[in-house]
Amino acid sequence: MVGKRTFGGQIAYAVIILIMITLMIVTVYPFLHVLFASLSDPAEVMRTRGIILAPLGGITLAAYQAVMDNPMVLIGYRNTLFYVVAATTLNVVMTILGAYALSRKNLMLKTPLLFMILFTMWFHGGLIPRYLLVSQTLNLQDNPLALIIPGAISTINLIILRTAFESVPPALEEAARMDGANDFQILWKVMLPMCIPTLAVIILFYAVAHWNAWFDAMLFIRNREWYPLQVVLREILITNNTESMTTGASAGDVMPIGETIKYAIIMVATVPILFIYPFLQRYFVKGVMIGAIKE
Repeated sequence: MVGKRTFGGQIAYAVIILIMITLMIVTVYPFLHVLFASLSDPAEVMRTRGIILAPLGGITLAAYQAVMDNPMVLIGYRNTLFYVVAATTLNVVMTILGAYALSRKNLMLKTPLLFMILFTMWFHGGLIPRYLLVSQTLNLQDNPLALIIPGAISTINLIILRTAFESVPPALEEAARMDGANDFQILWKVMLPMCIPTLAVIILFYAVAHWNAWFDAMLFIRNREWYPLQVVLREILITNNTESMTTGASAGDVMPIGETIKYAIIMVATVPILFIYPFLQRYFVKGVMIGAIKE
Protein backbone atom coordinates (compact mmCIF):
# COMPACT_ATOMS: atom_id res chain seq x y z
CA MET A 1 0.00 0.00 0.00
CA VAL A 2 1.38 3.37 -1.02
CA GLY A 3 1.62 5.80 1.88
CA LYS A 4 0.47 9.38 1.87
CA ARG A 5 2.66 11.94 0.21
CA THR A 6 4.75 14.15 2.42
CA PHE A 7 4.34 17.91 2.30
CA GLY A 8 7.40 18.15 0.07
CA GLY A 9 6.02 15.42 -2.17
CA GLN A 10 2.71 17.26 -2.53
CA ILE A 11 4.54 20.45 -3.50
CA ALA A 12 6.59 18.58 -6.08
CA TYR A 13 3.45 16.90 -7.45
CA ALA A 14 1.69 20.26 -7.74
CA VAL A 15 4.69 21.78 -9.54
CA ILE A 16 4.77 18.86 -12.00
CA ILE A 17 1.05 19.28 -12.73
CA LEU A 18 1.54 23.03 -13.25
CA ILE A 19 4.44 22.43 -15.63
CA MET A 20 2.44 19.85 -17.61
CA ILE A 21 -0.56 22.19 -17.89
CA THR A 22 1.74 24.98 -19.09
CA LEU A 23 3.34 22.69 -21.68
CA MET A 24 -0.10 21.58 -22.84
CA ILE A 25 -1.24 25.18 -23.31
CA VAL A 26 1.97 26.11 -25.11
CA THR A 27 1.56 23.10 -27.39
CA VAL A 28 -2.18 23.33 -28.08
CA TYR A 29 -2.60 27.09 -28.44
CA PRO A 30 -0.72 27.51 -31.78
CA PHE A 31 -2.95 24.82 -33.27
CA LEU A 32 -6.08 26.54 -31.95
CA HIS A 33 -4.82 29.92 -33.17
CA VAL A 34 -4.41 28.58 -36.70
CA LEU A 35 -7.80 26.83 -36.55
CA PHE A 36 -9.66 29.91 -35.34
CA ALA A 37 -7.89 32.18 -37.83
CA SER A 38 -8.75 29.86 -40.71
CA LEU A 39 -12.45 30.02 -39.75
CA SER A 40 -12.47 33.79 -39.23
CA ASP A 41 -13.53 36.66 -41.44
CA PRO A 42 -10.46 37.58 -43.54
CA ALA A 43 -10.81 41.32 -42.92
CA GLU A 44 -10.99 40.77 -39.15
CA VAL A 45 -7.85 38.63 -39.23
CA MET A 46 -5.99 41.40 -41.07
CA ARG A 47 -7.01 43.95 -38.43
CA THR A 48 -6.19 41.73 -35.44
CA ARG A 49 -2.76 41.52 -33.88
CA GLY A 50 -2.14 39.10 -31.06
CA ILE A 51 -4.01 36.19 -29.55
CA ILE A 52 -7.07 34.73 -31.28
CA LEU A 53 -9.27 32.74 -28.89
CA ALA A 54 -12.32 32.32 -31.15
CA PRO A 55 -13.28 32.79 -34.81
CA LEU A 56 -13.40 36.51 -35.60
CA GLY A 57 -16.47 37.96 -37.31
CA GLY A 58 -18.32 34.66 -37.28
CA ILE A 59 -17.40 31.30 -38.75
CA THR A 60 -16.70 31.25 -42.49
CA LEU A 61 -15.37 28.47 -44.71
CA ALA A 62 -14.30 30.75 -47.57
CA ALA A 63 -10.61 29.98 -47.04
CA TYR A 64 -11.20 26.24 -47.04
CA GLN A 65 -13.32 26.55 -50.17
CA ALA A 66 -10.49 28.41 -51.90
CA VAL A 67 -7.99 25.77 -50.78
CA MET A 68 -10.07 22.86 -52.03
CA ASP A 69 -10.75 24.65 -55.33
CA ASN A 70 -7.03 24.92 -56.00
CA PRO A 71 -5.99 21.96 -58.20
CA MET A 72 -2.42 22.05 -56.85
CA VAL A 73 -3.66 21.22 -53.35
CA LEU A 74 -5.49 18.14 -54.62
CA ILE A 75 -2.47 17.15 -56.71
CA GLY A 76 -0.26 17.60 -53.64
CA TYR A 77 -2.59 15.41 -51.57
CA ARG A 78 -2.57 12.71 -54.24
CA ASN A 79 1.21 12.73 -54.51
CA THR A 80 1.79 12.82 -50.77
CA LEU A 81 -0.52 9.85 -50.20
CA PHE A 82 1.35 7.96 -52.90
CA TYR A 83 4.74 8.82 -51.38
CA VAL A 84 3.62 7.92 -47.86
CA VAL A 85 2.12 4.56 -48.83
CA ALA A 86 4.83 3.50 -51.30
CA ALA A 87 7.82 4.76 -49.32
CA THR A 88 6.54 3.52 -45.94
CA THR A 89 5.85 0.08 -47.41
CA LEU A 90 9.39 -0.10 -48.80
CA ASN A 91 10.83 1.23 -45.53
CA VAL A 92 9.02 -1.33 -43.40
CA VAL A 93 9.89 -4.29 -45.64
CA MET A 94 13.57 -3.35 -45.87
CA THR A 95 13.82 -2.55 -42.16
CA ILE A 96 12.22 -5.87 -41.19
CA LEU A 97 14.57 -7.86 -43.40
CA GLY A 98 17.65 -5.94 -42.28
CA ALA A 99 16.73 -6.07 -38.59
CA TYR A 100 16.03 -9.79 -38.70
CA ALA A 101 19.35 -10.49 -40.40
CA LEU A 102 21.28 -8.39 -37.87
CA SER A 103 19.51 -10.10 -34.98
CA ARG A 104 20.87 -13.53 -36.01
CA LYS A 105 23.79 -14.66 -33.86
CA ASN A 106 25.39 -16.67 -36.68
CA LEU A 107 25.39 -13.85 -39.25
CA MET A 108 28.75 -13.63 -41.05
CA LEU A 109 30.62 -10.33 -40.63
CA LYS A 110 27.91 -9.15 -38.24
CA THR A 111 30.13 -6.76 -36.30
CA PRO A 112 31.64 -4.98 -39.36
CA LEU A 113 28.19 -4.69 -40.96
CA LEU A 114 26.71 -3.24 -37.80
CA PHE A 115 29.61 -0.79 -37.50
CA MET A 116 29.14 0.45 -41.07
CA ILE A 117 25.41 0.89 -40.48
CA LEU A 118 25.93 2.79 -37.22
CA PHE A 119 28.63 4.91 -38.86
CA THR A 120 25.97 6.49 -41.11
CA MET A 121 24.14 7.84 -38.05
CA TRP A 122 26.94 10.28 -37.25
CA PHE A 123 28.70 10.87 -40.57
CA HIS A 124 27.01 11.82 -43.84
CA GLY A 125 28.38 12.33 -47.32
CA GLY A 126 26.96 15.84 -47.50
CA LEU A 127 24.34 17.55 -49.60
CA ILE A 128 26.31 17.89 -52.85
CA PRO A 129 27.51 14.24 -53.02
CA ARG A 130 23.97 13.12 -52.21
CA TYR A 131 22.54 15.30 -54.94
CA LEU A 132 25.05 13.97 -57.47
CA LEU A 133 24.38 10.39 -56.41
CA VAL A 134 20.61 10.63 -56.75
CA SER A 135 20.35 12.91 -59.76
CA GLN A 136 23.27 11.69 -61.89
CA THR A 137 24.50 8.30 -60.70
CA LEU A 138 21.02 6.88 -60.06
CA ASN A 139 19.49 9.13 -62.75
CA LEU A 140 16.43 9.90 -60.60
CA GLN A 141 16.24 13.64 -61.24
CA ASP A 142 12.59 14.70 -61.61
CA ASN A 143 11.53 11.14 -60.82
CA PRO A 144 9.16 10.27 -57.93
CA LEU A 145 11.44 7.35 -57.06
CA ALA A 146 13.99 9.93 -55.85
CA LEU A 147 11.73 10.44 -52.82
CA ILE A 148 11.30 6.72 -52.17
CA ILE A 149 14.42 4.66 -52.91
CA PRO A 150 17.34 6.68 -51.39
CA GLY A 151 15.78 6.67 -47.92
CA ALA A 152 14.74 3.03 -47.93
CA ILE A 153 16.04 2.38 -44.39
CA SER A 154 16.39 4.57 -41.33
CA THR A 155 19.33 3.49 -39.21
CA ILE A 156 17.70 4.28 -35.87
CA ASN A 157 14.52 2.37 -36.80
CA LEU A 158 16.64 -0.55 -37.97
CA ILE A 159 18.47 -0.69 -34.64
CA ILE A 160 15.23 -0.40 -32.65
CA LEU A 161 13.58 -3.25 -34.54
CA ARG A 162 16.74 -5.37 -34.40
CA THR A 163 16.81 -5.00 -30.61
CA ALA A 164 13.13 -5.94 -30.48
CA PHE A 165 13.83 -9.11 -32.47
CA GLU A 166 16.69 -9.98 -30.14
CA SER A 167 14.37 -9.63 -27.13
CA VAL A 168 12.09 -12.43 -28.40
CA PRO A 169 12.66 -15.55 -26.25
CA PRO A 170 15.00 -17.95 -28.10
CA ALA A 171 12.79 -20.88 -27.05
CA LEU A 172 10.09 -19.73 -29.46
CA GLU A 173 12.49 -19.78 -32.39
CA GLU A 174 13.90 -23.15 -31.36
CA ALA A 175 10.42 -24.64 -31.14
CA ALA A 176 9.57 -23.29 -34.60
CA ARG A 177 12.75 -24.78 -36.08
CA MET A 178 11.96 -28.14 -34.52
CA ASP A 179 8.61 -28.00 -36.31
CA GLY A 180 10.44 -27.48 -39.60
CA ALA A 181 10.04 -23.71 -40.01
CA ASN A 182 12.56 -21.83 -42.13
CA ASP A 183 13.82 -18.29 -41.53
CA PHE A 184 11.02 -16.59 -43.45
CA GLN A 185 8.38 -18.59 -41.57
CA ILE A 186 10.03 -17.77 -38.25
CA LEU A 187 10.13 -14.09 -39.19
CA TRP A 188 6.49 -14.01 -40.29
CA LYS A 189 4.90 -16.28 -37.70
CA VAL A 190 7.11 -15.79 -34.63
CA MET A 191 9.09 -12.55 -34.71
CA LEU A 192 6.61 -10.10 -36.21
CA PRO A 193 3.62 -11.11 -34.00
CA MET A 194 5.85 -10.68 -30.93
CA CYS A 195 7.04 -7.23 -32.05
CA ILE A 196 3.79 -5.63 -33.24
CA PRO A 197 4.06 -2.64 -30.83
CA THR A 198 7.56 -1.82 -32.05
CA LEU A 199 6.52 -2.32 -35.67
CA ALA A 200 3.55 0.02 -35.19
CA VAL A 201 5.85 2.74 -33.82
CA ILE A 202 8.27 2.34 -36.71
CA ILE A 203 5.42 2.60 -39.23
CA LEU A 204 4.31 5.79 -37.48
CA PHE A 205 7.83 7.24 -37.59
CA TYR A 206 8.21 6.49 -41.29
CA ALA A 207 4.74 7.69 -42.28
CA VAL A 208 5.02 11.00 -40.40
CA ALA A 209 8.49 11.62 -41.84
CA HIS A 210 7.26 11.10 -45.40
CA TRP A 211 4.13 13.19 -44.81
CA ASN A 212 6.22 16.13 -43.59
CA ALA A 213 9.07 15.72 -46.09
CA TRP A 214 9.65 18.58 -48.52
CA PHE A 215 13.41 19.15 -48.86
CA ASP A 216 14.11 16.18 -51.13
CA ALA A 217 11.22 17.20 -53.36
CA MET A 218 12.69 20.68 -53.62
CA LEU A 219 16.02 19.16 -54.69
CA PHE A 220 14.96 16.48 -57.12
CA ILE A 221 11.45 17.29 -58.39
CA ARG A 222 10.91 19.98 -61.02
CA ASN A 223 7.61 18.80 -62.49
CA ARG A 224 4.82 20.41 -60.48
CA GLU A 225 2.59 17.43 -61.22
CA TRP A 226 4.75 15.43 -58.78
CA TYR A 227 4.95 18.04 -56.01
CA PRO A 228 4.01 16.67 -52.56
CA LEU A 229 1.59 18.60 -50.40
CA GLN A 230 4.34 20.10 -48.23
CA VAL A 231 5.99 21.75 -51.25
CA VAL A 232 2.62 23.21 -52.25
CA LEU A 233 2.26 24.43 -48.67
CA ARG A 234 5.73 25.98 -48.83
CA GLU A 235 4.86 27.84 -52.03
CA ILE A 236 1.81 29.35 -50.36
CA LEU A 237 3.45 30.23 -47.03
CA ILE A 238 7.04 31.09 -47.92
CA THR A 239 6.71 32.60 -51.38
CA ASN A 240 3.33 34.16 -50.51
CA ASN A 241 1.80 32.60 -53.63
CA THR A 242 -1.94 32.85 -52.96
CA GLU A 243 -2.95 34.71 -56.12
CA SER A 244 -3.89 31.53 -57.98
CA MET A 245 -6.24 30.63 -55.13
CA THR A 246 -8.09 33.97 -55.06
CA THR A 247 -9.09 34.31 -58.70
CA GLY A 248 -12.75 34.53 -57.76
CA ALA A 249 -12.25 37.41 -55.32
CA SER A 250 -12.29 41.11 -56.08
CA ALA A 251 -9.09 43.13 -56.03
CA GLY A 252 -9.82 44.52 -52.57
CA ASP A 253 -10.51 41.08 -51.10
CA VAL A 254 -7.45 39.25 -52.46
CA MET A 255 -5.07 40.28 -49.67
CA PRO A 256 -7.42 39.59 -46.70
CA ILE A 257 -8.55 36.18 -47.92
CA GLY A 258 -4.95 35.35 -48.77
CA GLU A 259 -4.13 35.54 -45.06
CA THR A 260 -6.87 33.09 -44.04
CA ILE A 261 -5.90 30.78 -46.91
CA LYS A 262 -2.47 30.40 -45.33
CA TYR A 263 -4.06 29.24 -42.09
CA ALA A 264 -6.49 26.96 -43.89
CA ILE A 265 -3.78 25.23 -45.90
CA ILE A 266 -1.85 24.58 -42.66
CA MET A 267 -4.92 22.88 -41.20
CA VAL A 268 -5.56 20.88 -44.35
CA ALA A 269 -1.96 19.65 -44.38
CA THR A 270 -1.75 18.92 -40.64
CA VAL A 271 -5.05 17.44 -39.49
CA PRO A 272 -4.98 14.17 -41.51
CA ILE A 273 -1.72 12.98 -39.98
CA LEU A 274 -2.99 13.84 -36.48
CA PHE A 275 -5.76 11.28 -36.81
CA ILE A 276 -3.19 8.48 -37.03
CA TYR A 277 -1.84 9.05 -33.52
CA PRO A 278 -4.93 7.95 -31.52
CA PHE A 279 -4.87 4.55 -33.24
CA LEU A 280 -1.16 3.97 -32.56
CA GLN A 281 -0.77 5.76 -29.24
CA ARG A 282 -1.27 2.62 -27.14
CA TYR A 283 1.65 1.00 -28.99
CA PHE A 284 3.94 4.00 -28.77
CA VAL A 285 5.55 3.79 -25.31
CA LYS A 286 5.48 0.00 -25.20
CA GLY A 287 6.97 -0.29 -28.68
CA VAL A 288 9.82 2.12 -28.03
CA MET A 289 10.69 0.48 -24.70
CA ILE A 290 10.68 -3.02 -26.19
CA GLY A 291 13.02 -1.85 -28.94
CA ALA A 292 15.28 0.08 -26.63
CA ILE A 293 15.85 -2.42 -23.79
CA LYS A 294 17.38 -5.84 -24.08
CA GLU A 295 17.32 -8.23 -21.19
